Amino acid sequence: MEGNVSAPTVLYMRLKKRVHIQAGDTVTLGVVAKLLTDDSIADVLESLVLYHHQTEDGNRVVIDLLQMIRAIRHQFPGLTIETYGEPHVLLMVGEKAERARMPVLIVSWLLLFFGAGLAIMNFHTDVSMKEVHMRIAELVTGKHEEHPLWFQIPYSAGIGLGMLLFFNHLFKKRFNEEPNPLEVELYLYQENVNAYVVAEEMRKKQGGHGPSGPAGEPDA
Repeated sequence: MEGNVSAPTVLYMRLKKRVHIQAGDTVTLGVVAKLLTDDSIADVLESLVLYHHQTEDGNRVVIDLLQMIRAIRHQFPGLTIETYGEPHVLLMVGEKAERARMPVLIVSWLLLFFGAGLAIMNFHTDVSMKEVHMRIAELVTGKHEEHPLWFQIPYSAGIGLGMLLFFNHLFKKRFNEEPNPLEVELYLYQENVNAYVVAEEMRKKQGGHGPSGPAGEPDA
């Protein structure tokens, strides 16, 4: 179906933030956006070709909202377009990240476990934690002990319990639906990386003139 729409029709379009594709794939409008419109043109819009990946384009490609609107207007000049969400879509070219292999996971876990243990022990040495424990035990019992295990063992267990509660995870078990600090930091890092990649790609498209703002557009 081509040409003008027979009756005034509205296309509601919400762009995705990131889309994974394979090298050489052809990207259509239905891949990069959620569409809501009349059934008579929905299939045509979803199959509307926006981009075909070339090797020289690299593994990060940005599709701009204006590029999509231009393609839609060419097919349906009379269509009213309402957009929501992001003004760009970041195409991640290549295979999705594979699940971690068990040997790599075990080695990484051991490195993190012993590294964290050494960090805690070094911190306790720096602040003379042993002497503090001895002094607290002496104040409570009135006796001087070199190794007040009745105090040190619960303290050590409390550190582990506190870490579990702080990261809100025990293997695959979550204690509640709130994201833990590590998940928040990873999310913010990914968002910053995406914003930087979008800004760089937009700058390249515009010929590299002038600095790029945080939203991927040149500063005024």
